[in-house]
Amino acid sequence: MSFAKIGIIGAMAEEIELLHEHVDVVSEITKAGITYYEGTLHGKAVIYCKSGVGKVNAAVCTQILLDLGADSVLFTGVAGAVDPQLNIGDIVVSTSCIQHDMDCSPLGFARGTIPFHVRSEFPADERLVELAAAASERLFSGRSLKGKVLSGDQFIASRETVKLLHETMQGACAEMEGASVAQVCDMNEIPFVIIRSMSDKADGSAHVNFSEFTVTAANNSYQIIDDIVQHA
Repeated sequence: MSFAKIGIIGAMAEEIELLHEHVDVVSEITKAGITYYEGTLHGKAVIYCKSGVGKVNAAVCTQILLDLGADSVLFTGVAGAVDPQLNIGDIVVSTSCIQHDMDCSPLGFARGTIPFHVRSEFPADERLVELAAAASERLFSGRSLKGKVLSGDQFIASRETVKLLHETMQGACAEMEGASVAQVCDMNEIPFVIIRSMSDKADGSAHVNFSEFTVTAANNSYQIIDDIVQHA
């Protein structure tokens, strides 16, 4: 299976700048305040953009990306480690995504369940997962794992919350967009994978580590995207 137009969403401006440096951009269009750039990378057609923070921005961004012809989606950015075996700089490749802040438990639904929706946990595309995992291992040997990405409109900075998310939802990492991207892709039957660099341990030191790690994370994300596109 080959992709006609690979969609790339970056969470950080630094990632988009790196794409600008390497993609042969042929056109750009702005919709809903988000600019989408089309061009080629390693001879492959790509379209990329910066999502903005949070689930609403990510959902709007993803739907427009698909409407502009993306037939697969790679989303990159940073996250807080939830799995205790992860360290700063490690990579998580999503096996699935779920919203940790979707909580209708007073109505009898398990946390993370979207009431009356066909599914609440969205599996990533197996081929894209393997491409991303292979790229991560080539570039950052021994520093990547495949796991569940938890998303919510919250910046997690509590040891107690991290423990809860790991134990009750079996999450590998927590961030603010992935499950939204995943749900939009799932509803459109478009393959996706989420790739996150661990910027912090989500334990209260997040605000210090996050700012220090942003540039490194952007470079790591770009290298993985570049490798995936080469092998897709």
